[in-house]
Amino acid sequence: MHQRNWLCAFAAIPFLTLGLYGQTADDAAAPDDQAAQAETVRTAAHASRWDYPKTTSLETGQQIHVVAKGDTLWDLGTKYLGNPFAWPQIWELNKWVKDPHWIYPGDPIVVEASRSTVAQSKDQNLSSDEVADLQPDLKLRPKRVQDEYAYSFQDFIQLPYLVPSSAEVYFKQAGAVRVVGQEDSTRNMMAEGDFLYVNGGSDQGFKAGDRLVITTVAARKFYHPDDKRHQKVLGDVVEQCGIIRVTRVYPRQSVAIVEHSLDGITKGGYALPFVEPVAIINHLRSDTASPVQIKDPTSKIIYIWHNEAVAAGGDMVIMDHGTQEGFNVGDILLSARTMPLADGKTKPAPDTTNYYLGQVIVVKAGEHSATCRVLRSRSEVLVGDLLTR
Repeated sequence: MHQRNWLCAFAAIPFLTLGLYGQTADDAAAPDDQAAQAETVRTAAHASRWDYPKTTSLETGQQIHVVAKGDTLWDLGTKYLGNPFAWPQIWELNKWVKDPHWIYPGDPIVVEASRSTVAQSKDQNLSSDEVADLQPDLKLRPKRVQDEYAYSFQDFIQLPYLVPSSAEVYFKQAGAVRVVGQEDSTRNMMAEGDFLYVNGGSDQGFKAGDRLVITTVAARKFYHPDDKRHQKVLGDVVEQCGIIRVTRVYPRQSVAIVEHSLDGITKGGYALPFVEPVAIINHLRSDTASPVQIKDPTSKIIYIWHNEAVAAGGDMVIMDHGTQEGFNVGDILLSARTMPLADGKTKPAPDTTNYYLGQVIVVKAGEHSATCRVLRSRSEVLVGDLLTR
């Protein structure tokens, strides 16, 4: 500011001299020329990271602030515009400053005090360090929340489900072939990147690039947990465990590579035609308070993936109702457990409540059974727990 005043004073000297000799017609324009010269400011040479302008032409209402040690655009926003958050307005006038976090002593910063700014609110008492990462001219956008999948490709790989007939009948009807060997005969299990052989080839319509789902039998002659006397077989439980892709085809056999596997693939597994699964976006329910209102028809969990004793978030379970009872893929159900309100030793028997356990989603539905993925669990989920809409 002092520099500009000195330059203005210096520029006025010739005009004072001319006044001693009187004005001519040509001198009538001198005041305008003087004003024009006064708006061009030269910058003293100094050390700076930026290629600062050596001369600056100022418009009406603008002035030069020569940066002193410790100055920031944040501070200049407060000084000239009355609001530190208005500092981007100053940066707009000084685009030769490539990074607004760095200005250097001697740099000529154009400021325009006539600009309107948003008044500073009471909660804008932040320091320059707290806005060090702010950039001007960028609209603030809320960060997009990553979608959470209720059912994804990885869940598909480990999918268990109940087949009402025997597994062999089911696999025959589905056109399955068997894993009959592997390239590395010294290993019992095959994982991603390993090559194996299946007993289906061009005679069965196989071609290079075909993908197959490896499926194994997890439980034969499966009974409902409530059927203590085993009077009615529900069927067999099968589980998917990997994806293979055919690489070479012969008339009766094919070579395939393991693309995805979680638990390892073994000789004897069944390879079924692959159908691309559909990922389901998670939409959790909010009516999760205990006690849970049980609605008909009431379903029960009858199987937990790998025949485990308990399930938690991300695990797969099988329920004893399906499409014939009105349950379809995408339905989100509440899991509950009936529990006594007392220790059970009192007489008469204590009242009970349906305690909320978590939420599950139907991912594969048969006529009288369905596979669900546990989305949330407040506590462990057990065989026999209830599932309701």
